[in-house]
Amino acid sequence: MSLKGGAGDAGRGGKPETNGRPKGAPDGEKPRDGKPEGRRSNKSGDVRRLLSYLKPHWRTMALAVLSMILAALSTAAMAWLIKPLLDHVFFEKNLSLLNSLTFLTILVYSSTGVFSFFQSYFMNKCGYTVVNDIRVELFAHIEGQSLVFFHRHPSGELISRVVNDVTMVQSSVTQVVTALVMDTCKVLGLAAVLIMRDPVLSLFGLVAAPFAVFPIARFGRRLRRLATGSQEIMGALVSVLTEAFQGVRVVQSNNRVEREIRRFARVCKENVDNLMRAVTVRSLSSSLMEILGGVCVTAVIWYGGREVIAGRSTPGTFFSFMTAILLIYEPLKRLTRLHNEAQNGLSAARRVFEILDLEPEIKNPENPVTFSPVKGEVEFKNVSFSYGPEKETLAGINFKIAPGETVALAGPSGAGKTSLANLLCRFYDPSAGEILFDGADLKTLDLKFLRSQIALVSQDTILFDATAKENISYPRPEASDDEIREAARASLSDLFIEELPGAYDARIGENGSKLSGGQRQRLAIARAILKNAPVLVLDEATSALDAESEKQVRTALDNLSRGRSTLVIAHRLSTIREADRILVLKEGRIVEEGSHRELLNRRGEYYRLYSAQHAMEEEGASDLGDETL
Repeated sequence: MSLKGGAGDAGRGGKPETNGRPKGAPDGEKPRDGKPEGRRSNKSGDVRRLLSYLKPHWRTMALAVLSMILAALSTAAMAWLIKPLLDHVFFEKNLSLLNSLTFLTILVYSSTGVFSFFQSYFMNKCGYTVVNDIRVELFAHIEGQSLVFFHRHPSGELISRVVNDVTMVQSSVTQVVTALVMDTCKVLGLAAVLIMRDPVLSLFGLVAAPFAVFPIARFGRRLRRLATGSQEIMGALVSVLTEAFQGVRVVQSNNRVEREIRRFARVCKENVDNLMRAVTVRSLSSSLMEILGGVCVTAVIWYGGREVIAGRSTPGTFFSFMTAILLIYEPLKRLTRLHNEAQNGLSAARRVFEILDLEPEIKNPENPVTFSPVKGEVEFKNVSFSYGPEKETLAGINFKIAPGETVALAGPSGAGKTSLANLLCRFYDPSAGEILFDGADLKTLDLKFLRSQIALVSQDTILFDATAKENISYPRPEASDDEIREAARASLSDLFIEELPGAYDARIGENGSKLSGGQRQRLAIARAILKNAPVLVLDEATSALDAESEKQVRTALDNLSRGRSTLVIAHRLSTIREADRILVLKEGRIVEEGSHRELLNRRGEYYRLYSAQHAMEEEGASDLGDETL
């Protein structure tokens, strides 16, 4: 057996999820502040991190900034042209200057329009590209997390972070950068016009500005808290929607539609209340600026009018100054809101970075191992595992599966059968002991290599909203049509696929919604058959099949398992009677081991379970509940 080492997929920065809980505990708990575990971001660090996403797009950003500056200078030029237009054209009646100013006015307005278009185009291109980069990175990071992570974070919350929070980052960053560059340039350009036209009048604006800074800063801190609350509420909203839509059959069958509507309406009401608090804060900030702006304009009219009447200023100077005052008002107002917008973006960015900073609990070692050829020998050595501190799920598990051997797991619900299958696939790591694959500890193996050697068919059938062909070929997209059809025939999926409109090219709906439960199960089995891995894990793989279909599929699975290590979990004893060995689990421990016949002769736990199931089958029961295997 040749061993090869490769580069590991080191997790991104941050601290691992521990929080004092045993590793692998899907207890759904979060820290007291309701945030995921990991490095707590600071404001300046978040800003630097956001800016780092702009580096690959610096050319686009530079074009956007240049366009902003030119558009801002064009706006300032508009106010500058008012004085010669009034003083020399309307009062002195200078026709040649009128022609020149007419041309300049057209040029200035055209320049403003052109540069405004380019700044909007390049800024939004940069913003949308950055948000795409962040969203893809966030999705990839989430997909690489262990099952523990998904137990702790509801899918609705994660969807909200990928969709809503990242979008808010883009929106806020685009507005902040635009205001910071373009509006600052506008304010500076127009302020220069004001000072050159009348330095004394300019003081009115400078005196009023400090009065707006303190309350607006307070408004910004309040908005930041409200923005965080809004994002958390949106996460809860998406969670409610996800649960209601996925569980619609349970909801309707139990006449709980009204309850779900009330639940959804309650979260929506919380969202509205939070949004209205934010509207109140923003409106107060805007109203404050309106009042201060009105005071400034009134002061300018009073003082400037007196200067014109006294002959110390001209109407052109006054109206040029007034134009600059009116033009400077909007960009100045946007700049005062810059802090508020920045807080919204930083609040959303922090929620995104909290996820990105979580290090996956299950990850590649620094020097992952692969080997060839693969025999498929599996060994559990004194393995223990727990989902939480209260009770061990598995304790002191020891057994080996030889290449080509079929080992079945029996026991009541909650005995730990599925947990063993999850450990073998390394969805979790044991809290004690080790699991060996061809003599190598699973923790030393390359994750992709390990999982490529295991075909899993779970009791929870997961299919995708794609064609039947794409679902079967999911583990091997390069598989030929003949291989796909052969896998379908072996699982008896071809019987219903051929009847679908479009056959193998027919879309089967979200999670196979257009198929029956048995059809979905057979399609999942076809996927495992096509994978052709040396190790099979069948976790109640035939649970949704009727007796006749199960018999036929069992034949296919028996053929498939020949020469492969197979771990079988089944809820009907009839499906594991031919297993080479049966391990009986009770309360996380192996209490019996042997063949079907040997275990019956011992009249122990297996005999009790078998007798209970046999009696229920005789009574016509097809679903045995918690006492089934």
